[in-house]
Amino acid sequence: MDNTVIPNIQESPEDLAKRLRLPFKNFWLLSRALTHRSYLNEHSDALEDNERLEFLGDAVMDFIVGAWLYNRYPEMAEGDLTRMRSALVHTERFAEFARQLHLGNAMRLGRGESQGGGRDRDALLCDTFEAVIGALYLDCGIDAVKDFSGPLLDAASEDILLHHKNEDPKSLFQEWAQSQGFQAPVYVTRNSSGPDHSKVFEVDVVVNGEIYGSGTGHSKQAAAKSAASKALDKIGLTETNK
Repeated sequence: MDNTVIPNIQESPEDLAKRLRLPFKNFWLLSRALTHRSYLNEHSDALEDNERLEFLGDAVMDFIVGAWLYNRYPEMAEGDLTRMRSALVHTERFAEFARQLHLGNAMRLGRGESQGGGRDRDALLCDTFEAVIGALYLDCGIDAVKDFSGPLLDAASEDILLHHKNEDPKSLFQEWAQSQGFQAPVYVTRNSSGPDHSKVFEVDVVVNGEIYGSGTGHSKQAAAKSAASKALDKIGLTETNK
């Protein structure tokens, strides 16, 4: 696939497919995968947004990643496979895939969403990546998805293993807390803001009445993970230096 940086202009579904060497035959389906509901609200000619394709693509990637890990790491234990899958299948990772593929300029967004930075927002990039996967599966089959996602998973898994990103910061911080004789950390949602489809959560992690870290994310789980990472930094027990 061609990941060359493209100009900051709206990229058509046909041009996107050509650049990424995606074997689409049904470009209406790809166009739908790129269509956010904010665009649908402003353009009467657009018939459907990408939310159903996003749902499908999420399920397809969950299966693809599980099967890919099983074959790629034949000696890896089940617990390690589970942690690797968690490190590969989450919002931030899929958003990074979308950035590598420059999907932002192909996304069909409403004016307000576009002006508000939607083309670089993790939640929207993740949703679009999943929707494109769903469309590719429907139009071209599971083998096309494997061919497309394989190079992305190869590079990402190497990065995860090299930097120990498969080690869950929440688990590491809980192990530390218990080793100190404290109760398990408590994650408290301090605030949430933004529209329903793109909320930002702020979460504190509290141990023994003290806030050890605060994090933000587009889900409570992502914000809690960020808070745990900050807590590990505070106690000098980073994920790569434990």
